[in-house]
Amino acid sequence: MKGTVLALSGGVGGARLCAGLAAVLPPGQLLIAVNTADDFEHLGLPICPDLDTMMYNLAGLAPPGRGWGLADDGSGFMTALRRLGGADWFELGDQDLATHVLRGAALATGEPLSVVTERLCRQLGITAQILPMSDDPVHTRLHTERGTLSFQQYFVREACAPQVLALEYQGAERAAPHPTWFAPLRDGSLSAVVLCPSNPLLSIDPILALPGVREALRQSPVPVVAVSPIIAGCAVKGPAAALMTQLGIGEGAAAVARHYSGLIDGFVLDSSDGAEADVLSAEGGPKSLLSEILMLTPAIGRQLATAVLDFAAELAGGA
Repeated sequence: MKGTVLALSGGVGGARLCAGLAAVLPPGQLLIAVNTADDFEHLGLPICPDLDTMMYNLAGLAPPGRGWGLADDGSGFMTALRRLGGADWFELGDQDLATHVLRGAALATGEPLSVVTERLCRQLGITAQILPMSDDPVHTRLHTERGTLSFQQYFVREACAPQVLALEYQGAERAAPHPTWFAPLRDGSLSAVVLCPSNPLLSIDPILALPGVREALRQSPVPVVAVSPIIAGCAVKGPAAALMTQLGIGEGAAAVARHYSGLIDGFVLDSSDGAEADVLSAEGGPKSLLSEILMLTPAIGRQLATAVLDFAAELAGGA
């Protein structure tokens, strides 16, 4: 595929697909806009979980099984923290801690998050351009049966146990999409847009909540392809399936496609979800592609990336 590809992404699943895209696309041809509504301050440090997961995966530093954090990281800091009675509900590895310290020091001087991220990526040898969705703060708030929680309180501290009644993306209406990825989306200079297999409610929707993003996707002259994070009715990682049910969005991969209605031209489902693809076809939904989407190895990530790009090219040819 010729031209720049824009990926909108959250955590592990999206990062693995983006690593595949970076491997099969020419250098400099991949733009990645990463959800930052999960970001929070912990122990005085700015933590950006999705940005870090993206950086570590594209740098080849993430643990193959877990997908987040750094491979072979130590736990000495956490051991010392517990000994001193510190808040230990959010894990920070010894090497990972360096990222947060350097980021915090740079942000304290007034540097925007995008500039700090670019420098960290350069140091890690990453050729794809990884950008925060915005340099302005946005915070996901989950209104639950136990009160209002930040994303990390809900996801890590409470282990996704509380029932969620509503979601809010605080500050999204005032946050500007970063122009490096938003300008080409708006002016149509891309070759394709990919909505990664990230949680549609917690990872992709905060990006879509930024001013002008939904409209730009609706008007996109290039194919917009989404990859399902749901396989056989279950989320690969995280609470996506449970949240979709709790908020009345529906179950299964087809419900994800419906959630993106009007924004996407194509939808990639797992090969086991042929019945879901048939449902979408019968409903007049987006064109579907069945593929192996559980990226257990980098090779599968590259295969899926190639399938997504070929699908987008096919959609562009039929436009």
